[in-house]
Amino acid sequence: MKQFMDADFLLETETAKRLYHEHAAKMPIIDYHCHINPQEIAENRKFNNIAEAWLGGDHYKWRLIRSNGVEEKYITGKESGAREKFQKFAEALQSSIGNPLYHWTHLELQRYFNCKTPLSGDTAEEIWQLCNERLQQPEMSVQGIIKQSNVKVICTTDDPADNLKWHKKIKEDGLCAAKVLPAMRPDAAMRIEKSDWPAYMKRLGETAGVKIAGMQDIREALTKRMDFFASMGCKASDHALEYVFCREAQENEIEAVIQKAFAGKALTTEDVEVYKTALLLFLGEQYAKRGWAMQIHYSALRNNNSKEYAAQGADTGFDCIASYNCGEGIVALFDALNKKGNLPKIIMYSLNPVDNAMIGSIIGSFQGPEIPGKIQQGAAWWFNDTKRGMLAQLSNISELSVFGNILGMLTDSRSFLSYPRHEYYRRILCNWIGNLVENGEYPADMEYLGKLVEDISYNNAARYFGFDA
Repeated sequence: MKQFMDADFLLETETAKRLYHEHAAKMPIIDYHCHINPQEIAENRKFNNIAEAWLGGDHYKWRLIRSNGVEEKYITGKESGAREKFQKFAEALQSSIGNPLYHWTHLELQRYFNCKTPLSGDTAEEIWQLCNERLQQPEMSVQGIIKQSNVKVICTTDDPADNLKWHKKIKEDGLCAAKVLPAMRPDAAMRIEKSDWPAYMKRLGETAGVKIAGMQDIREALTKRMDFFASMGCKASDHALEYVFCREAQENEIEAVIQKAFAGKALTTEDVEVYKTALLLFLGEQYAKRGWAMQIHYSALRNNNSKEYAAQGADTGFDCIASYNCGEGIVALFDALNKKGNLPKIIMYSLNPVDNAMIGSIIGSFQGPEIPGKIQQGAAWWFNDTKRGMLAQLSNISELSVFGNILGMLTDSRSFLSYPRHEYYRRILCNWIGNLVENGEYPADMEYLGKLVEDISYNNAARYFGFDA
């Protein structure tokens, strides 16, 4: 019997062990998609206790605790204390065999707190005390955690109307070990069907110095914001779409939809798709010109529990996998961009694992000579960033594309203690390759395989986004 999460955790063969310990483990981290707050980096936040560091804003953990039949007051409620919330998490975690949170939590305990004791209801007090004492050390500030995690680049998620003042401060201070760069997420500009869209357009216009009254004004405002983001080192955008579509229209039709929205009139599904398609095609063209990567996340059914959404808002753990059929829409969108020479680097993430093979087959139709793997199937995302989900993504790409061009892992997290997710992925990666080699399915060329692992862990993302330039 192997020891619990020892040095060779998830590494089943000698080849896997060599690849991980000699190659993957030493590589720095590029976290090219996350939701951490740049203000906390700029201010070098220190956490008062482990519950604050782990449970604040982490809907993965909130969802787990709820699933254990715990009252909301012990999860997000203000009437319960940090120690009580931590206890409820510990009790839920102990029963969560096979959940990635179990492995992530214990990797974080080992890497940041030198704690190898399994977390449970019985050990919660001991670990609470140990972690809280450790959090008082200077190296456990936010910037200290980033440095000891060997993170070289962090891409946050930022609205086009954001002034990026915290990014400016981080850059000016020059104290953070990692480059902290914005990634533009224009979702609010896209969501014309929302009642607050006109108010957002006013805010965007004021930020860009453009009075927005129509489509050309929207394009001008976003162009100015992209120029500003580029000056701050932006290399990527991110789009959260419910489903992927492409409904091209004439300029007068697009303008008519926009005027309906400004007048507060109801929009049809066709109206919404006409506007969003026009914006996606414009933005894709701009990304291509700038060399940015366009990330598209889709197939999430959000805010399912209307009662809890009304009480707590979005991103609090009440979302699920959707089942949209998007193959035709993805092809049409890619083709519309490609036929005009405007296809940027694109990374597609579906929350529905059923889409794996579909995406893997589509991307092969739109690759280009600009960079290996110009169009990518993104890392296993959200409900898929499990051991099985990561293995499925690796297997799918190996069968349908060029495995060596994978961009590695990302945290997609709001927590500064989440960087061991990269380690988790790298161990699974090395074990997957190791099993093929030891089964005689690939040559035991350790020099090449070592380079392959280093590329997937770090170098591919550095080249793809241009972080090594």
